[in-house]
Amino acid sequence: MNLKKIQSLLNKKFVLFFLVVIMFWMKTYMTYRTQFHLGIDNKMQAFLLFINPISSALLFFGIALFFKGRGRYWAMFIINLILSFVLYANVVYYRFFNDFITLPTLEQTQNFGEVTGSAKALMKPFDIFFFTDTIIILALILFKVIKPQERVKGRAVLAVFTSAIMVFIVNLSLAEADRPQLLSRTFDRNYLVKYLGQYNYQIYDIIQTSMTTAQRAFADSNDLTDVENWTKSNYTKPNPEYFGKAKGMNVIYISMESLQNWMINYKLDGKEVTPFLNKLTHDKNTFYFDNFFHQTGQGKTSDAEFMMENSLFPLPQGSVFSTKAQNTYQAAPSILSQHGYTTAALHGNSGSFWNRDDMYKSLGYDKFFDAQYYDMSDKNVINYGLKDKPFVEQSMPYLEGLKQPFYAKMIWLSNHFPFILPKEDIDFPEANTDDGVVNRYFQTAHYMDEALEQFFNDLKKSGLYKNTIVVMYGDHYGISENHNKAMSQVMGEKITPYVNAQLQRVPLFIHVPGVKGKIDHTYGGEVDVRPTILHLLGIDTKDFISFGSDLLSKEHREIVPFRNGDFVTPKYTQVNGTCYENPSGKVAKDTKACKPFDSVVKKELALSDKVVYGDLLRFYQPKGYKPVNRQKYDYASDQTQGLTNWKKIKIPGEAQKKHEEALKAHSSDSSSSEK
Repeated sequence: MNLKKIQSLLNKKFVLFFLVVIMFWMKTYMTYRTQFHLGIDNKMQAFLLFINPISSALLFFGIALFFKGRGRYWAMFIINLILSFVLYANVVYYRFFNDFITLPTLEQTQNFGEVTGSAKALMKPFDIFFFTDTIIILALILFKVIKPQERVKGRAVLAVFTSAIMVFIVNLSLAEADRPQLLSRTFDRNYLVKYLGQYNYQIYDIIQTSMTTAQRAFADSNDLTDVENWTKSNYTKPNPEYFGKAKGMNVIYISMESLQNWMINYKLDGKEVTPFLNKLTHDKNTFYFDNFFHQTGQGKTSDAEFMMENSLFPLPQGSVFSTKAQNTYQAAPSILSQHGYTTAALHGNSGSFWNRDDMYKSLGYDKFFDAQYYDMSDKNVINYGLKDKPFVEQSMPYLEGLKQPFYAKMIWLSNHFPFILPKEDIDFPEANTDDGVVNRYFQTAHYMDEALEQFFNDLKKSGLYKNTIVVMYGDHYGISENHNKAMSQVMGEKITPYVNAQLQRVPLFIHVPGVKGKIDHTYGGEVDVRPTILHLLGIDTKDFISFGSDLLSKEHREIVPFRNGDFVTPKYTQVNGTCYENPSGKVAKDTKACKPFDSVVKKELALSDKVVYGDLLRFYQPKGYKPVNRQKYDYASDQTQGLTNWKKIKIPGEAQKKHEEALKAHSSDSSSSEK
């Protein structure tokens, strides 16, 4: 066929429209198959994946039919460009998070400027493919291959939109047949995209977000009844052997960025990756939990913080820190502050990252030392902020100056995707796979381990060591499913969905001077840490809303829910609705074996969401507890005031000016009082 015949064909009514629809349909389908891990289990799912882009393509490109002349073609181009960008943004997001973008994640705009390094690492040269049809449409317009056409009749436009709706209804009906109650029960966005398509999922997400936003407005104290009944009936009594054994001690939390538990005791070419942590597993005063799992959602590190301090689950979409920061919470910092503790958070990044400078007020942190209190020169910074070793060194004066007892949280950063260190900080070999991300993970994890040893040594020198609990936890996974090929080489086995679920273990160390520790095989997750630590400090949690249970309690419930509705127990693991036996990983012979646990997990996640979306804790006040007054906290002022060494402290960061002004004002006030 020559060019004239092609041009003649393209200028026939609806030919270009359907060409645009088909190109977009095929591109989207190819993206599903090559970029996302959606888990196609049967022919029905494969068929639905193939047809689900059709309804959204007809719907969106149908809008262009309302235009006439060249305006119609420009409308097609703009619609294609927007949809292609949405698709590509999800591809890049999925390459790290194994998840799809939600409306609440778009509200986290304060983080965008911080993640450029990671985003670049996730982009590939062949990504131009995602805009191939966009380029073709633009070329047809610019080279005037297509001629202006008259307005399409209303009946024809109506037929296109009716077709879009009919295709969607058929799609949804078949999806419901294969996955009953798809829209009402699932917490997993992979299911929604697999069955309904990327663009229909985005529409569903907007609707869901609007509905959950409205929940707070319509919530009242009666909504707490089910929550209170559930948490009270599932309360686990403290173990008398440990309750109050650490009463009055300082507490320091360390978020070990992206550290997965398989790294503990792992040797690369005969060398231990984490020699310090390996020794700590056998330390006489340390509890090491080797069946501890992260339970984070899209909020990753911030989700881990939220669970550790509130014993509530993160949200199914978006980050609590970014979208629900002004809710009422009863977090560990606010609880301990009412028991005489000074509370502080330390983080070598901007205070606005993950909206911490707002959220920490609701959690009850007295002080927040962010990037402005640290030397953020190029030699000290990598990835998302201050490297771990200078962070340890520069944080010690702040920790030493806190009035005791204190509760402090430190967010470490160096072991973060894409796991890059300057040459001068590398003293450990890379792994030998075809995946640079996996190879470098060993180097950054080793660097963090060295920083942890440095921290413990500094803690001893400061005199704080003997009276301080140190809680170290892996916040979330480091290596996602997108690197399964390389991980198969590292682990020496195929990474199946079952194996991947087991790899969500992260280390939890609770170092308590004077208390006999052990390697503890109890199954638990981040939501269980608040009651565990508070009980060690002699504070009973029976009056607080908690979805976790004390890891040291004899009554601890060993059900670990994941945010997508999957779960792990000592005997069974459920992934994508399939029940597996532990440790064999074989599909359970008893088809109903996982059902009792599944109902518990769905109930807990739903009730926790109800608390957060409805801001229900504003209607609940535990005995003896006073609600947090957000107006009390001012992180814009000099955070060193009130430290025992605040006059002598030297601040290397931007806060030095505030510090000097505060000193000058204090000196002036002292002189006036003397007169």
